[in-house]
Amino acid sequence: MNQSTEEIIRLLASEFGFDLCGFAATGELHEEFERLAEWLDKGYHAGMAYMERNQEKRKDPGLIAEGVRSVISLGMIYNTPYQHKDEEGWGKISRYAWGDDYHELMWDKLEKMCIRIKELYPAFIYKYYVDTGPVMDKVWAVKAGLGWMGKHTNIINREKGSWFFIANIFTNLELSAAMPVQDFCGSCTACIDACPTKAIVQPWQVDAGKCISYLTIENKGGISTEFNDQFEGWIFGCDICQDVCPWNNKFGALATEESFKPRNGETSLSLQYISELENNHFRERFMRSPVLRAKLKGLKRNAEFVSRSEEKGSVT
Repeated sequence: MNQSTEEIIRLLASEFGFDLCGFAATGELHEEFERLAEWLDKGYHAGMAYMERNQEKRKDPGLIAEGVRSVISLGMIYNTPYQHKDEEGWGKISRYAWGDDYHELMWDKLEKMCIRIKELYPAFIYKYYVDTGPVMDKVWAVKAGLGWMGKHTNIINREKGSWFFIANIFTNLELSAAMPVQDFCGSCTACIDACPTKAIVQPWQVDAGKCISYLTIENKGGISTEFNDQFEGWIFGCDICQDVCPWNNKFGALATEESFKPRNGETSLSLQYISELENNHFRERFMRSPVLRAKLKGLKRNAEFVSRSEEKGSVT
């Protein structure tokens, strides 16, 4: 029996290390775009000015590449069976940044996968994104059936949990669209209740200006004293909303990609070490690591903020 195009692409996705694969038909995103506009109007994007640009492309994927008909949405699990060193004097790093930078790894796999597809379908036109570019990645992941959007705004898969990166390939191939996945969050508010800075202002809406991940990575300024004693030791990103999610506790599938394992087994860094770190050593140590995004100045700022909180706590 001949395999369908969708079956062939799923097999290729698995061959190149993607754990999830689904398909969606393209078209203008009306409701989703309105919600994005409201989020921007409220200033919840904080200092991420790039979110205000290329709005028409976010709304209409047909402007991304000529002849786009479908989206191939892919997920790659990054969860590993390691835990943070949750001790005083140590700063926690978000799970996604324990290993190598996922952008570079996934870009390479996507390009190789697309070349293989084009060998089979010479008319194949494609353009892919990994958490970059003017596209609504999570929206397309939901439309392609990878999962539903949790109240913390991460995509949850019923069998895998939410510890996965998302990639989207926009193509001229006409592929059978997936059926929407039911939302299984129900009445659960674990992520909302657990957020120490109350960044999840309501279900499915995050105020980036209060989010520890934004404050420790994207944020280029100082960290307000209003967040004193609220970081819980995080110096690069934050995993709290995903750590408490019942779907991760129940499933939380593990990565097969070795590059996502903690470098040198480290999931946390000594605050003292960071305070003494010099730029050349920083760049050498974190080469091809997401931690580079914060720059040494940002990492030192974060470590100092957490250190001050610990000192204050020990005094009181």
